[in-house]
Amino acid sequence: MRTTHMNRLDLTQRSWFTVCVLVIAAGVFVGAQAQAPATQFEPKVGQEGKDVVWVPTPQVLVDKMLDMAKVTPQDFVMDLGSGDGRTVITAAKRGARAMGIEYNPSMVELSKQNATKEGVGDKATFVKADLYETDLSKATVITMFLLPDINLKLRPKILNLKPGTRIVSNTFTMEDWMADETERVENCTSWCTALFWIVPAKVAGTWKLPQGDLTLKQQYQMVSGTLKSGNANAQISDGKLRGDQLTFSAGGVQYTGRVNGTTIMGTTGSGATWNATKISG
Repeated sequence: MRTTHMNRLDLTQRSWFTVCVLVIAAGVFVGAQAQAPATQFEPKVGQEGKDVVWVPTPQVLVDKMLDMAKVTPQDFVMDLGSGDGRTVITAAKRGARAMGIEYNPSMVELSKQNATKEGVGDKATFVKADLYETDLSKATVITMFLLPDINLKLRPKILNLKPGTRIVSNTFTMEDWMADETERVENCTSWCTALFWIVPAKVAGTWKLPQGDLTLKQQYQMVSGTLKSGNANAQISDGKLRGDQLTFSAGGVQYTGRVNGTTIMGTTGSGATWNATKISG
């Protein structure tokens, strides 16, 4: 009887020992798993996105795009479809505040990590958002590498931004809104062209001048029309907008002025001042 009792105790002790070992082993395994580094997301060229596949802009073209926009620390740059964050990070390195709009959450997180590694996490921000629903009104510079049909869908929204807002696109156009400047970079094998626009003020309509009426027609940054003074009706030539700056010639006189909503104030080629107030259109 005593031997049987001892055997039972021994069996019980062994069972508890086995359980303890298993519990400890399980804890070590779980702890090891918890400490194992998460797999780093690696973007792949051509990976599917919401509206486009991802293809990175060559760094040499990123630099050229920001050069064309003359980005300074006073700017707020928004990159539409920001991918791995390189354009936003480069703008932040120039001292600008910059924000990337990206629909892929993995790319957003990767961009945040890249910005931190580059020491600009305080100036470079990234948000998961839809291009078409994003408020662009605070941007002074907008950069993008999107397909032509997406550019076209965004165009009305862009044209309603504050005059003088600078837009730069990698390769793709705005259809019949011709770029103000186009440049191609060297030492680049693909996606090497930058197109630059400045959002023009809205001037179409009739403006009252002290000497007569100025009637303007507008096709984006290009301006035509007539200047009527008494019985004379002079055709406008070389009319162009660069943001809120309007230039044109009429009746042999060169006019330069700044558009501010419904008023224009400026000077002529001879240095005389002129002003106009919008009365229709």
